[in-house]
Amino acid sequence: MPKVSVYIIAFNEERKIADAIHSVAWADEIIVIDSHSKDRTATIAEELGAKVVQVEFKGFGQLRRDAVSACSHEWVFSLDSDERCTPMAAQEIQQIINQNLSDVCYVPRRNFFLGKKIEHSGWYPNYRQPQLFKKSCLTYDNSPVHEGYEISKGAKVIYLNHAIWQLPFNDLSESIAKMNRYSTLGASKSRQKGSTYAKALGHASWAFIRHYFFKKGFLDGWAGFFIAFSYFEVTLYRYAKAVELAHHEEWDAQWKQIQKTDV
Repeated sequence: MPKVSVYIIAFNEERKIADAIHSVAWADEIIVIDSHSKDRTATIAEELGAKVVQVEFKGFGQLRRDAVSACSHEWVFSLDSDERCTPMAAQEIQQIINQNLSDVCYVPRRNFFLGKKIEHSGWYPNYRQPQLFKKSCLTYDNSPVHEGYEISKGAKVIYLNHAIWQLPFNDLSESIAKMNRYSTLGASKSRQKGSTYAKALGHASWAFIRHYFFKKGFLDGWAGFFIAFSYFEVTLYRYAKAVELAHHEEWDAQWKQIQKTDV
């Protein structure tokens, strides 16, 4: 019977890592890819029987590539520390693996935010990227955030029916912190070249409109508003930080000149 490895990426997730591990207790191997957490994430994972591999964070693309390399088995199921594999999803995953029904599988995610099950806002069914796959059939690129992937030619791809759960933020403070981190990582991506503050505002406004109106976030109440606003923020600051990166040396030289003249 084919075996499956589960990898869980984590950083300072002592509040979430135990539930993530418990949800995949059915797997043959559980590996926590930890980027040198400062809290008890690694200790908790080891106490629960997971193998902890420390990987220096150099972007999510490289992190996932290293995670797959650490997996012993051909079948891999990726799980983030804020995700939970439900019993129904686990049963479907095991059926696919045991009967070899596919090579690469997209897994739907059910998100919960501000105590509410999110039905709209682009957050359900939220097929992000393949989370169940054979190692020989999928590779990640090296993007620092929102990493891309390539599916091998000829691989059979399907979409699962049963969703896993995601609890992306404990509170709004965590949402803001994640926005800041992701916008910084995204600012260095090649597509951000040529950014301006006008582009920042334009793309951010469209991000809000798309999620709140076109993806019907308004039907999710205040949770939908804050989701749309978080997309506004992360987009605004991603482009604005790209401007900052592009002009950093120029502005630094100008500041040094001002210091010399205004004394």
